[in-house]
Amino acid sequence: MRGRCSTTAAVTPSSNVRRVTRTLTPARRRGVEKLDVPGVPAPIVRRSLADVALANRLFGGTHAVLAELEPLLGGRERPLTLLDVGTGAAIAIAARKAAARRGVGLVAIGADTAIPLVTSAAQRIDGAIAASAVALPFADHSIDIVVCSQLLHHFREHEIACVLRELDRVARVRVIVSDLQRSWIAAAGIWLASFPLRFHPISRHDGVLSVLRGFTAPELGAHIALATGAMPIVTRRPGWRVTASWTPHS
Repeated sequence: MRGRCSTTAAVTPSSNVRRVTRTLTPARRRGVEKLDVPGVPAPIVRRSLADVALANRLFGGTHAVLAELEPLLGGRERPLTLLDVGTGAAIAIAARKAAARRGVGLVAIGADTAIPLVTSAAQRIDGAIAASAVALPFADHSIDIVVCSQLLHHFREHEIACVLRELDRVARVRVIVSDLQRSWIAAAGIWLASFPLRFHPISRHDGVLSVLRGFTAPELGAHIALATGAMPIVTRRPGWRVTASWTPHS
């Protein structure tokens, strides 16, 4: 049974709350993240991805996905398959460890368009493939759990629905989407934190822009409902993260 949206966005706030929310939530930016520009040297790609993995560990990105995954691990008699779309391998590795703690086998596969990421992920998880999120080379409902973490904000508005429909098409048990919650506070926070954490300048630029390209909980839920017809469970999580999960159409 599909769950009802758990975000409080459906509650009509007072005018003062709405005014403060609009002040703290900028309009969604477009922009171009430097790591997305073709031709970035592989060492810089690896360095920036290490910065992203560190930020995920420290600021809740990994935890946000695991919080959605944990309820799916109970009572499983057979191994699960998981596809990490837009992989950096860190999420898939953490998912595999979480499953192992519950005594559940989990085969983790990554997919990404960037060859350096695919090559690196293939050495760390069960397999990886070069593929676009808008055209995944998997049969309908062939993967138990499909995860898309901090990837959706990279796409233009008209492309988001295509990505969500592909995730829904490939998944058999559950789709988990996790992304950044757009906020001036979050953008300032990642910029300030990037200096003591010694992030590469590309990581600093892309981190701030990623936040400004992120979603509010109502926006993410609306995108999913319009693209797939599902009613996702949308949850705001620590570290200015927002997650959505739903049962795919059979």
